[in-house]
Amino acid sequence: MTKADIIESIYEKVGLSKEESSRIVELVLETLKDTLENGEKVKISGFGNFVVRTKRSRRGRNPQTGDEIQITARKVLTFKSSPILKRALNER
Repeated sequence: MTKADIIESIYEKVGLSKEESSRIVELVLETLKDTLENGEKVKISGFGNFVVRTKRSRRGRNPQTGDEIQITARKVLTFKSSPILKRALNER
């Protein structure tokens, strides 16, 4: 499913115009992005949690050459689904 599909679904189910539906989707995604960029956790009840975690730098290996390389520290986004979502996925 793409962002355009989400907008289309809102348009069909809620009855808002496509422009309004698009604006709502953009606002929700922008709010999620801003919250995560600030290091805050996003918890959507019945869906799951989005958390930004910091990974330390570490040694790695180039799989093509076998040379050791330094993998830099970075932030990663993790998602953990709620038990409600897990149950819904497994019932189908």
